Amino acid sequence: MSFTYNKYKDEVIEALKKELNEKNIMNIPKLDKIVVNTCIAEAVQNPKVLNAAAEEITQLTGQKAVITKAKNAIANFKLRRGMPLGARVTLRRDNAWSFLDRLIHVALPRVRDFRGLSPKGFDGRGNYNMGIKEQIIFPEISYDKVDKVRGMNITICTSAKTDEAGKALLKSLGLPFRDK
Repeated sequence: MSFTYNKYKDEVIEALKKELNEKNIMNIPKLDKIVVNTCIAEAVQNPKVLNAAAEEITQLTGQKAVITKAKNAIANFKLRRGMPLGARVTLRRDNAWSFLDRLIHVALPRVRDFRGLSPKGFDGRGNYNMGIKEQIIFPEISYDKVDKVRGMNITICTSAKTDEAGKALLKSLGLPFRDK
C-alpha cells in the first residue's frame, strides 16, 4: 500500500469525521478513481503520434492506455467521427492511490514556478480537475526519449457530495492548494 493510503486510513478519516461533522464513517469522502487523459491535435494529420503519447501515459501510470476517438466530426479541424485523437487511463484502488502518492510527493514539486494548485478546479460534485503542461515532471518519463513535450489532464474523482468535502479530503491527503 502507498504512503497516502495509509495516511488516509490512519489520520484523514478521523480528521474529516470531525471537520465535516459526520457521525457515520461511511459518509466520509474517499478516492474513487483517477483519470489521466491527453488529447493531441497533431493526431489528425499523423495518427502515429498517438502511440508515443499512449506509451508515455502507460509508463507513468503502470496501466495500459486506451486510444480515444472523436465523437463528432468538425470540418474546420479536418476531423471525422471515429478518428483517433487521444489516450486515456482510468486508475482505481491501489493503482489510483500509488499514482496520487507519486503525483503529490514527486511530480508536483518538480513543476517549474509551482505556487500550488488552483482551488477553482472542482466541478460542483467534489471531483477535481487539473492540467499539467509537461509530462516530463514524472520521473518515469525519460527526457531523452521524449519527441515533444505534451500536456495532460488529471481528474481526481471522489465520493464527496460537495466541493467543500472534496477539497477537505484532497487537502488532508496532501494536495497543495494555493490561497486564491
